[in-house]
Amino acid sequence: MLPEHSPFSPDQRRILQDLLAGFSPAQRFWLGGYLSAGDPAGSAPAAPAAGPKLTVLYGTESGNSEKLADLTVKEAKKRGFSATAKNMSDLAVADLGKVENLLVIVSTWGDGDPPETAVAFHKDLMSTSLTFPKLRFSVCALGDTSYERFCQTGKDVDARLESLGATRLSPRQDCDVDYEDSHRSWLTAALEAFGPVAGATGGAAAAPAFGGFSFAPAATVYDRKNPFAAELSERVLLNGRGTAKETWHYEISLEGSGISYEPGDSLAIIPQNAPDVVEGILKAAKLTGTEAVELNGSGSKSLAEALRDDLDITALSKQVLTKLQAFTKSKNLTKLLAEGSKDQLKDYLWGRWIADAIADFLPKGLSAADLVSALRKLPSRLYSIASSPLAHPGEVHLTVSSVRYNAHGQPRKGVASTYLADLVGAGDRVGVYANENKNFRLPASGDTPVIMIGPGTGVAPFRAFVEHRAALGHAGKSWLFFGDQRYMYDFLYQVEWQEHLKNGALSKLDVAFSRDQPEKVYVQHRMHDRAAELYAWLQEGAHLYVCGDASRMAHDVNEALLDIVAKQGGKSKEAAEAYVEDLKKAKRYQRDVY
Repeated sequence: MLPEHSPFSPDQRRILQDLLAGFSPAQRFWLGGYLSAGDPAGSAPAAPAAGPKLTVLYGTESGNSEKLADLTVKEAKKRGFSATAKNMSDLAVADLGKVENLLVIVSTWGDGDPPETAVAFHKDLMSTSLTFPKLRFSVCALGDTSYERFCQTGKDVDARLESLGATRLSPRQDCDVDYEDSHRSWLTAALEAFGPVAGATGGAAAAPAFGGFSFAPAATVYDRKNPFAAELSERVLLNGRGTAKETWHYEISLEGSGISYEPGDSLAIIPQNAPDVVEGILKAAKLTGTEAVELNGSGSKSLAEALRDDLDITALSKQVLTKLQAFTKSKNLTKLLAEGSKDQLKDYLWGRWIADAIADFLPKGLSAADLVSALRKLPSRLYSIASSPLAHPGEVHLTVSSVRYNAHGQPRKGVASTYLADLVGAGDRVGVYANENKNFRLPASGDTPVIMIGPGTGVAPFRAFVEHRAALGHAGKSWLFFGDQRYMYDFLYQVEWQEHLKNGALSKLDVAFSRDQPEKVYVQHRMHDRAAELYAWLQEGAHLYVCGDASRMAHDVNEALLDIVAKQGGKSKEAAEAYVEDLKKAKRYQRDVY
């Protein structure tokens, strides 16, 4: 029987009684206890007292800072805080005057720049004349030590808040690409610094059990520390014979994983270092690879295994050189790391690997333990997903260009891109996990026009976008700008685009092949060619997306957009910049650049 004190009306109880009649006695006991809210006395639980307010402010590019912000809010709530997460794109600097307790989690994109969603906030914070004497804060900065201006955005925010009168309650934490442990230690210290909260549980409340039954365990969550071993089912070389490029289409099975994704998300690949690269660093260090080494979280294993599976053995940075300096008396290395040698250091780092530095500055080699201590963990690599889960259920597709080049007389190659191309064959398994990107999403309405600008492998998410809208039967207009080197060799997914044009899933296609004529032609030139129509689409409410190279393409496309808005809209430079900024704030101008 359903207890009379259960929180349902008489009619609801009658309906539930009928439903319960079909269950066994044990099942009815469990469900009856659950539906009565597990309260034999029938009294409603007292609402917990609201704790002090805590704002967790994040700025993210690939979603890592947002994930950590969510974890931070959950932990803060366990400790009794009334915590909420806010994206920097949704908070004005002036609003900080209403905040007393603030935790900031912000990544640095590229070499020292704020992430896309934090650009406006960062600019306003750096220039504001406001002060925040009542604000108490702590900053967790995410970055990549392979860049010179490691964690620069977090450093900027931390120093600026202090200069504006805010009180730093806990030191800033700078996190490398392996950030989980660093974030955890920062969060523990920061929450303790904000002070104990009356009534805090200090941990998650245990879920009640009814009649000896418990809920089924949650589905496995796959992430960097627990990737899913996915099978590579197919790969196809997308470039034609005679090209200077090597771009692969990979199809990966997600069968049995429970992994889900949306168009705009990325897939993380857990790579391995190539055998010849492992051999190169062992040779430079004068080691055999059979030496036993200890790794945090991985226990003891051979050095060769650790170098293959666990450690970044190529990305040379100032931090690596600083660690190597501790093992050598090299005057040249000391000079290179001096404050006045930034240009020389930058020149030295370009195109060199860690093995080169060991050979240059530690010619007698070093011990296995010292080598391991100088290296960071091997980071995963994120690739934009090139498929719709509706068009390819149980699969995920990637479009990856293999990175190969020569530097200082030696062949070089990208770790993950050539791992997929050279070391993983059809039927082999590779560690993967999905990475959500809420800042690169199709419009909520299927009738909204979309403009997609994706040269080279930047076209990957737009293949997913077009497939997804077609599968949903959405009628909104779509326009793709694609570019690469040569029409005959490098027109990625050409047949598919032509089919989408034929069936109406794609409304317009403009292409730019830079090497097919004497003058270089890029996607931004095609934007100018179609300026009037492009602006008209924006005026109709179109969403504009850009994916691909950040160093030049994304900047050039943005400049072209500003110029088109100014000329077609009859606006000043300042007004055009404000128009484009409004597009960003409305999430009508989204970028996924790398």
